[in-house]
Amino acid sequence: MLAAVMSRVFNIAGPCVPGEHYMLPAEARCGDLRRLIDEKLYFVIHAARQSGKTTLLQGVAASLNGQRKYHALYCSLESIQGIHEPAGGIPAVVDGLRMAISLHSALKGLELPTVGGFTIQLRSALTHLCQKLDRPLVLLFDEVDCLAEGTLISFLRQLRDGYVNRAATPFVHSLALVGMRNIRDYKARVRPDRETLGTASPFNIVSKALTLRNFTRDEVAALYAQHTEVTRQEFPDEMVNQVFEWTRGQPWLANAVAKEIVEEIGARDWRRKLEPAMVEEAAQRIILRRDTHIDSLMERLREERVRRVVEPILLGTEGTVRRLDDDYLYVRDLGLIREDDDAPRPANRIYSEVMVRTLSYDSQRDLPASLEGRWITAQGVDLDGLLREFQRFWRANGEAWAERYDYREAAPHLILQAYLQRVVNSGASVAREFALGRARLDLCVSHGGRHYVVELKLWRSAKTVKEGLEQIAGYMDTTGARDGWLVIFDRRPRIPWKQKLYWRKLTRQERRIRVVGC
Repeated sequence: MLAAVMSRVFNIAGPCVPGEHYMLPAEARCGDLRRLIDEKLYFVIHAARQSGKTTLLQGVAASLNGQRKYHALYCSLESIQGIHEPAGGIPAVVDGLRMAISLHSALKGLELPTVGGFTIQLRSALTHLCQKLDRPLVLLFDEVDCLAEGTLISFLRQLRDGYVNRAATPFVHSLALVGMRNIRDYKARVRPDRETLGTASPFNIVSKALTLRNFTRDEVAALYAQHTEVTRQEFPDEMVNQVFEWTRGQPWLANAVAKEIVEEIGARDWRRKLEPAMVEEAAQRIILRRDTHIDSLMERLREERVRRVVEPILLGTEGTVRRLDDDYLYVRDLGLIREDDDAPRPANRIYSEVMVRTLSYDSQRDLPASLEGRWITAQGVDLDGLLREFQRFWRANGEAWAERYDYREAAPHLILQAYLQRVVNSGASVAREFALGRARLDLCVSHGGRHYVVELKLWRSAKTVKEGLEQIAGYMDTTGARDGWLVIFDRRPRIPWKQKLYWRKLTRQERRIRVVGC
């Protein structure tokens, strides 16, 4: 029985392997893949990091080879990262193909000749290979993002040359370019300031761009049911719902939360009953631990093109974000944001938490340890005391601390959240709600079954307070809170502090609201 129980695990490292990992068919999440192959098309598959791209490609290659209609060849380009000049990059691509062929059960033994210079070497090698085959070749290039500059242009030009001359010269039947980015972002990387690459663009061979969607709630349940089938340890529906709320079905996160619950919190005791509280504990552990998946994704926050999109979302302001801009589409393709009810927001609750904690980490670290738990008692959280003290802190330190931030406009929001996080680390929790176009950030502090609603806004005009009161009243309705705090940051340089700092108590429809000026 133990061998059966240990035969499969939740995977958070590399592609999933049948028989070793709990897994779902990745191809079901990728649209018309087989139709594109049958129609001899070249296409892109783009999806966020660790969403199942390599698992998909390896599964498709195995399936196609098993059907014996095509020879399907999987080739990763990861080792070619950093080779910008095609004189070195193209031979490295051909070497990668040689390695892939040597590992292919039906193709190993075939040789790829080196014909001509690097400008024709890839096309010549693929033509030679296709001449030798008894079935059409389907070529699946993984990690295409690793190609850059001259290597990328030459790579695409040679594929295009072979593609347009397929009627006369044998070449690849169907081809997939797979990575995090869509083809338009490859263009942006090699066409600075919208320079043209000429009439024969190497990008126009791509007929369609597919993506690999996240798991649905039911697919998360189906994944977890595999664990139950093996161990008889059940994930109740309430837990599945909570996992989906935290992860929005992001495959790595859905696996990581389950793995944390059954292997660490549950200590691999399959007789132990799984409880809903374990989901939040697992999510918080993942947030604090900052595994490589999350850490590498959050490194993207340092990129200027990412800041231009993420900062307005953190503030809830439209700003200059246009949803057809390359920067916006790039950030969405990275998996950092999603569109929900037509409002862009962080892709999931875990990423939302990590974004804020990443951007405010230095501030939280530099705040005194004496803040931790200072306004938390057995009766609840003293938000009045906490925010009055923050007003004093903000007047003394706010502008100097804000200068540290690349996200300069969002700095007040981030500093207050760092302050709040430092206080509640001893037992309370903070839920955040971001969405572009809402013109505010909603926070809900929870402790001992009570909810404390805090809303943050930047002063924009005389209407700011009125709009904020309407918004926080709606948020209090949603959470069932009776008390709320509307914090208004006024960053106008000529306004004296005695006008910026104020504390007003209001009652609206039996709700108690404090308007806190900063």
